[in-house]
This record gives sequence, C-alpha cells and structure tokens, in this order.
Amino acid sequence: MQQLYPVTAAADADLEAAYAYPPLDGGATWLRANMVTSLDGAVQGPDGRSATVSSPPDRVVLSLLRRLADVVVAGAGTVRAEHYGPSSRPIAVVSRVLDLDPAAPLFTEAAHRTIVLTCASSPADRRAALSEVADVVVAGDTSLDVPAAVRALAERGLTRILCEGGPHLLASIVAARALDELCYTMTPALVGGTSHRLLEAPSDLHSDWTLGHLIEDGGTLLMRWVARRS
Repeated sequence: MQQLYPVTAAADADLEAAYAYPPLDGGATWLRANMVTSLDGAVQGPDGRSATVSSPPDRVVLSLLRRLADVVVAGAGTVRAEHYGPSSRPIAVVSRVLDLDPAAPLFTEAAHRTIVLTCASSPADRRAALSEVADVVVAGDTSLDVPAAVRALAERGLTRILCEGGPHLLASIVAARALDELCYTMTPALVGGTSHRLLEAPSDLHSDWTLGHLIEDGGTLLMRWVARRS
C-alpha cells in the first residue's frame, strides 16, 4: 500500500510551523477546531471531561493552538464540564439559553473581557445580567448564526479563531460550512462507555477534507485536516 502521508515524529517536527495559521488579509478569518478522542472514538471519559482521554502530546498541542489563536470559542456545556477559567486569550462562550453564572471567574477575573455568543430567543434578563461582565453578541434568531458570529469576532480583530467544541457546536459549524480546519488528536487508549462522538447533529452532514499533516508521539496521532472547498 502506498504511504501518501508519512508519519513525522513530534520530536522532529517544528510544531509551531506545522500549526501556523495561513496569512489573513483584509479581515479574512480562519476557523479551526481542536478535538481529541480515544482510539475507540470517545471525546470524554466517565467524568465528562476531555482531559481523561487526552495525553501529554495532546496537551502540548492544545497549549500551542491556544497561544496561536486570537480567540477561543467553546459551547457553554464544554465550558462547564472543562471548568474554563481566565485565559491569556479572549474566550467566546456559545449559549442559546445563557445558562451561565455572571459571578464565575471566567467573567470576573478574565484578562480579556469574555464574549458571549447567543441568539435573539435567549432570555432577556440573562442577557442583561451577562452584559454587565461580558460582551454579549446576538447572532441568529433561535440558534446561533455561525457566519454572523464569525463576522462579529472579526469586527473585534479576532480573525484566528479556535473552537474547542463541544460536539453539538462543532456540528453546527460544519453544517454552516464555516470550519476551515480540524486539528484532531487520537490517543492510544480504549475507554468504552457511552461517550459523545466528535460531531453530534440531528441530521446527516457531508463535507470533504484533505490531510495536512500526521505527527506521531508515543502512540498519540496528531492530525491536521483542511476543508476542501468546492
């Protein structure tokens, strides 16, 4: 069998160059997602956290991707499960019902004012409360309008966008054909259970991807996939 994509050892790879964003001019954006699964496809362990299926090489790449990004985007469920706190990069939380605590450190101790991406049907009283501690952006009527949310981030100069899930948010981004790149790590563990999938959507999705790179470190496979645009 022809080996089209040679495996590169992480120790021999320039990771920063491997994961560099393309040049972005004139307000152009690049939306990448970073997800990790076990060998059997679990995105989280029994504790509901992705850290349970992560590995040291995965955590190195996670840290790098956050450093390269202008903004980190995550769904409210992921923010709660992963205990997001203040970060060196702006955080944008996606929530349709705004089930968020304005007194949480993510809002009160953030070095950069946290952004909340929501829709017009979200509770007005919760929008008002969160507006005291965050920049609340309404994008969409009853669900998130992904292109509108990306434009809102770009208007703030946040053009290199990193999405960290969860599976429902990632599925909506793929459905909107807004995902440019998927950084996908597979760790050498089998966990079983009933974990969520990488994408979870009410209907089938179809998109084409090309492999940008494949790096191996201690059995962890670090992949970068780029969307094929028709």
